[in-house]
Amino acid sequence: MRRISAIASTTFTELIRLKLFYAVCAIGLLLIGGSVFFARFSFQEEFQILKDISLGTITIFSSLLAIIATANLIPRDVEDRTAYAILAKAVPRKDYIIGKLLGAIGLIALSVLMMSALFFAILALRENAVLNALQQSPASSPQDMAATIATIHHAASWQLVAPATLMIFLRSAVIAALTLFVSTFATSNAFTIVVMMMVYLVAQLEPIAREYWLQARTAGVAARSFLALVAIAFPDLQALDFGDAVASGIVLAAPLILKAAMLALFYVVLYALLSIASFSGREL
Repeated sequence: MRRISAIASTTFTELIRLKLFYAVCAIGLLLIGGSVFFARFSFQEEFQILKDISLGTITIFSSLLAIIATANLIPRDVEDRTAYAILAKAVPRKDYIIGKLLGAIGLIALSVLMMSALFFAILALRENAVLNALQQSPASSPQDMAATIATIHHAASWQLVAPATLMIFLRSAVIAALTLFVSTFATSNAFTIVVMMMVYLVAQLEPIAREYWLQARTAGVAARSFLALVAIAFPDLQALDFGDAVASGIVLAAPLILKAAMLALFYVVLYALLSIASFSGREL
């Protein structure tokens, strides 16, 4: 654990110094902060647009950061011969891979936390602004006022959107683990990024293709086996995306969140094991 934690902390420090990290976070924070200027409708539509834009921004930029930052870890160490120095000190390759992955996941966690904090702050500010405007509006019946206030509290509740931001983090962790696996046999970080962009597109469209396949064909053993292999090779990212549901005001049930989190953990562990197997058989 000391070896893994040392590699993870070093990797996290290296990644956090990248200009890419600050550029991605800065653009994401600007988009989330600017989302308030695009929401000038009824308060239900305003909060829905705020959550749509903010959760979408966090998803896109955390995924982009997971791909670009992780793709450069192993090729850069090999090119700079840092990997040779680390592995020459009796550090097992599995510890090296796990440390690199944990460092990348730590960077993703920090970026998601920063963007989520701004998102929650904007929700709280808009909730107070809407409530103040409501109090200054013409009086309505106490029952209607209480129902409206309850609706506003529900729409702007951070407890409603917190599970969605957690799933965004886990979704990005899956992407980082898969990117690390590709980078273990890739010849350059550019190749890894291109492959991962295509994999990301396939993973986004996989549920639609799977549903069409099962409806158009008889779902026999061969078809189900093939779809299972595709599901392992290309993670179902739609199963880990609850942004649209949360933006619409749907409360995510705890069993659903737990199931999605276990699925994300399965993918992370699977791709970590594949990365270890691939990197262990690589000649350096």
